[in-house]
Amino acid sequence: MEIKRDQYLNQLIRKKDNGRVKIITGVRRCGKSYLLFELFRKYLLEEGVVDAGANMELKAEELKKLMTGE
Repeated sequence: MEIKRDQYLNQLIRKKDNGRVKIITGVRRCGKSYLLFELFRKYLLEEGVVDAGANMELKAEELKKLMTGE
């Protein structure tokens, strides 16, 4: 069963070319990764974006390591 996330997907689509990084927040297991890596990626592929798999996932722990140099 797929839960539609049209409102959030449409927000991503409207803002995809504004030159800003998109940060998707929410409680655990609410569908953030599914929205980005399934629904948005599918949209990009349908639009003919060749590098649709080039989206980067960065976990908070990894960001902290990058920022602190650990």
